Amino acid sequence: MYDIAIYLYMLGVAVASLFDKKVRKMWRGEREAFAVLKRKVDPAARYVWFHAASLGEFEQGRPLIEQLRREHPELKVLLTFFSPSGYEVRKDYPGADIVCYLPLDTRLNAIRFLRLVRPVTAFFIKYEFWYNYLHILKHRGIPVYSVSSIFRPGQVFFRRYARSYAKVLRCITRFYVQNEVSRDLLASIGITDVTVTGDTRFDRVLQIKEQSKSLPIVEAFADGARVFVAGSSWPPDGDAFLPYFGEHGEWKLIIAPHEIGEDHLRQIEHRIGRKAVRYTKTTPEEARQADCLIIDCFGLLSSAYRYGHVAYVGGGFGVGIHNVLEAAVWGMPVIFGPNNKHFQEAQGLMAAGGGFEVASASDFRNLMLSLSANSDKLREAGQKAAGYVASCTGATAKILADIKL
Repeated sequence: MYDIAIYLYMLGVAVASLFDKKVRKMWRGEREAFAVLKRKVDPAARYVWFHAASLGEFEQGRPLIEQLRREHPELKVLLTFFSPSGYEVRKDYPGADIVCYLPLDTRLNAIRFLRLVRPVTAFFIKYEFWYNYLHILKHRGIPVYSVSSIFRPGQVFFRRYARSYAKVLRCITRFYVQNEVSRDLLASIGITDVTVTGDTRFDRVLQIKEQSKSLPIVEAFADGARVFVAGSSWPPDGDAFLPYFGEHGEWKLIIAPHEIGEDHLRQIEHRIGRKAVRYTKTTPEEARQADCLIIDCFGLLSSAYRYGHVAYVGGGFGVGIHNVLEAAVWGMPVIFGPNNKHFQEAQGLMAAGGGFEVASASDFRNLMLSLSANSDKLREAGQKAAGYVASCTGATAKILADIKL
């Protein structure tokens, strides 16, 4: 049944690739993966294989990759992606010896892939459970680790009708899960090779902070003012926070929208009602005189957070919030929309007193008025945010200390 579903999916992807550029990149990349492997795999080398669905999962796996390279320079790293949003951004990642797409999960693809690579160990990040690859890895006696994985009661593995599919989880040598709930759920279906280590993303955001770069334009823009940073924002997020900044000139606003199309950028400029400049089209002198700085390029948000006093992370009025930890690590309160219930880090931030949920422009206004009027409250919330991140680090070291390579 699973194999039939995969072949039907392949057919759908092939058709969709005719009309969608992103799907076409994925389709082409998966078909070219075997040629890449034939060209680049060193038959005499020992490979550790990391698989990440997309960019977010890669960021979770990255601390493991880099620590493993430091501890075991004799090993080579193969990094595979499922999504173009991961591969296209990290295809030149220097921490891996080979980066490519993972061919779709047919039995023939899995056999061919593993014959070419012959990994000594495999790491699957968070949610990745590829049925055929995992069964063949187990058959060949290759250890497989699921890292930073998290499970919830509603997932398919814990439903009666899917118990046969849940057997794929028994192909995992050991799970390194984010929380106790995940361990208990796995125990309920007889899986006990589980260790609670937390989420490697906390280690990653500390790395990002340490590696952050100075941004002269943003520094000139901030210039001693109170700065609010809105990261990965969508139009519904703007509905919540933009009205406030149109009325309160004591705050400067940095916006790094999730999408940087021209229409969306013009919409932000129109709605803010104050002097706005775009990062790629301004100078430090011009930025210093502006009220709003729009980051109209990718790759700067994690460094831009360092100049903020309060952050808003987008996505909470849509499918779910983006990375709140990149903001919290800088020691400032983090605000987000209501769709955050399945995001453990957001729940943890709120419990610690460093995160705040808003469901409307009115909620946002009341919260900002409260934080603006009380410097001690603002500072304390920021300290709690940073403290929460610091208290959850260490997953990378725990995992690698437990694994023998």
